[in-house]
Amino acid sequence: MVKTKANHDHGVALSSLAGMKQRVHSLDSKSDDLDLLESELEMMKERFAKLLLGEDMSGGGKGVCTAVTISNSITNLYATVFGQNLKLEPLKTEKKAMWKREMNCLLSVCDYIVEFAPTAQYLDDGTVVEMMTSRPRSDIYINLPALQKLDTMLMEILDSFKDTEFWYAEQGSMSGDSCRSRAGSFRRVVVQRKDEKWWLPVPCVQPGGLSDKSRKQLIEKRDCANQIHKAAMAINSSVLAEMDIPETYMANLPKSGRASLGDTAYRYLCSADKFSPDHILDCLKISSEHEALELADRVESSMYTWRRKACLSNSKSSWNKVKDVMAETERKDKNFVLAEKAETLLLCLKQRYPELSQTSLDTCKIQYNQDVGKAILESYSRVLEGLAFNIVAWIEDVLFADKSMRNQHV
Repeated sequence: MVKTKANHDHGVALSSLAGMKQRVHSLDSKSDDLDLLESELEMMKERFAKLLLGEDMSGGGKGVCTAVTISNSITNLYATVFGQNLKLEPLKTEKKAMWKREMNCLLSVCDYIVEFAPTAQYLDDGTVVEMMTSRPRSDIYINLPALQKLDTMLMEILDSFKDTEFWYAEQGSMSGDSCRSRAGSFRRVVVQRKDEKWWLPVPCVQPGGLSDKSRKQLIEKRDCANQIHKAAMAINSSVLAEMDIPETYMANLPKSGRASLGDTAYRYLCSADKFSPDHILDCLKISSEHEALELADRVESSMYTWRRKACLSNSKSSWNKVKDVMAETERKDKNFVLAEKAETLLLCLKQRYPELSQTSLDTCKIQYNQDVGKAILESYSRVLEGLAFNIVAWIEDVLFADKSMRNQHV
């Protein structure tokens, strides 16, 4: 049994805002401090008002559900705080304060998402009785502290980039004699990016490259950020897997899995040779992230089409119980075999392209999800995954610039 008290949490939060206002008026500090606190109060009031209205500013009751609203709030907060952060440098003080303050408010909803479990209680006379006590819901109890730890670690990594041996030059800002010695690094990094991200600042290092100590520290931080990225991605995947598949997605599935997957991929999938997802991906010759995402959508759609057919052919009452109840004899069903191969292929595709955007099913799940706890875990893990991935990429850019400058002086 799960009990959610999100509305009560809003009341508690708004009450705390009222207490904050009383504290503001009781302060005998300078007027600029009062103005700052007043502005923060108004901002928090506005954000909670939008949260309660479900992003429907007309008040007409046409807003989205609370789960989607909170998910959007976390996503938008991340964009506000980190959207302009394109370098390896500490986050500005006001941005860091905003992130911590507003994330604490949004995450506080989880304090009221609990489940009830029997617990032994000892009375004064020694009698043992069983009572129902509340505790954090298991998925929140496990994943939320882990995400908060990953959040802290990412902030520590960014904070560590002070007085670095590298610097950044905006595109077009490198001119004159003072920058001629750095042009090699600038051009090489731009070529590495293939000009698709021309707006990003370019890292530069001194001739001869970084010191051994600095290079070693960069590699350690890159490896750490990479592990954080994998951890956040694993949590995000597990949360998405637990979300219900919307009926609208199932209703729009194609009638034929082969038609959805495409003849070429289908032939490889049904090949008489030993099934190898890596071989299939190599043969398909995916040349861009867009093609990879399109293939992931088609494979996933085919997988659920075949699962549904396998469910119907074996007279199961619910398609999503197929994997749990299908007997060994039923595993010989062609649709089931194809669905299993498609799932393996999809997993291999996501492993090969870890930066792949969310599939159509993932987006649909988030859009129609009504579980507030899952919405928080999914959005929080998603933004941390994005930040960790960016940090890894930025460090790789610096290491590439370092390697280029060292090669020039060999």
